Amino acid sequence: MKKRIVIINGVGGSGKDTFVELCAKHTKVINISSVDKVKEAAKLLVGWNGEKDEKSRKLLVDLKKLSIDYNDYPTTYILNEHKKFLENDANILFIHIREISEIEKLKKILNAETVLLVNPRVPKITSNTSDANVADYTYDRTIENKGTLEELEQKAIEFIK
Repeated sequence: MKKRIVIINGVGGSGKDTFVELCAKHTKVINISSVDKVKEAAKLLVGWNGEKDEKSRKLLVDLKKLSIDYNDYPTTYILNEHKKFLENDANILFIHIREISEIEKLKKILNAETVLLVNPRVPKITSNTSDANVADYTYDRTIENKGTLEELEQKAIEFIK
């Protein structure tokens, strides 16, 4: 199987991690996020404990923007993880990215495909710019998560093929 790099996006709670987990049942994947290191910094700097409320989402967005402006570390982190991916036996590297400019940049650098996961049962988040603008991009593929877990798993299997 050819190695694939997939930038995945969707509003919080749309099922992105569940979709990746379902893909992982059928092929080897690596799942990373452009905010992985930002989350680590938030824990150290301000004692963030992993909440996913509006205040926490804004904190992570603001810290990520500072990191991008300072030395673009989120991109460095992703490129390092991409290198590891190329050296192991995983078939798909999923990269979670919210910001449109970051999606476009990494799509070009990594020749990645882009996927938007939508779930009509989940309200749009508008409290920060990264979440508010999720739908303002033309993705290569949109996957609807509006049915059962079994239906989403079937979509994961189709996606892998």
